[in-house]
Amino acid sequence: MHMAPFTVTRNALIPAAPADIFPLVNNFHEWTKWSPWEAVDPKLSRSYSGNESGVGAKYAWSGNNKAGTGNMEIVGSEEPGKIDIRLEFTKPMKAVNPTEFTFVPEGDGTRVTWTMTGENKGIGKIFALFMNMDKMVGGDFEKGLTSLSAAATQKNS
Repeated sequence: MHMAPFTVTRNALIPAAPADIFPLVNNFHEWTKWSPWEAVDPKLSRSYSGNESGVGAKYAWSGNNKAGTGNMEIVGSEEPGKIDIRLEFTKPMKAVNPTEFTFVPEGDGTRVTWTMTGENKGIGKIFALFMNMDKMVGGDFEKGLTSLSAAATQKNS
């Protein structure tokens, strides 16, 4: 089985302090305000378990074919600089994609970088699906960072 690792990463300069953005990512309840996947399935069913926020916070979702089924768990949280998430998809295909958010002060704002890594397993159809991972997921990340920026700056006004 050939494994081809891939990385999808996007970053944005958000006009807010790391301390104002960090909680929006560190608490899965806040993801409804900015996550690019929330709109994919209006009937999405969500469940939260474990801690309210930070390490040990868990979120599971189950939705239509587009949204799929999976879960996330915060496995690393260093306020206000970095959050590590174990992202697991169970449908339409099984995959674990370690995901990381970093928050670095830049000028009057924060450079937020969202990175997801994973492995392409096998070849053929599945491989073709992943070939466009950067475009597919990258577009979602860009949308999400724009919404995250809106959510973070709204808090201040």
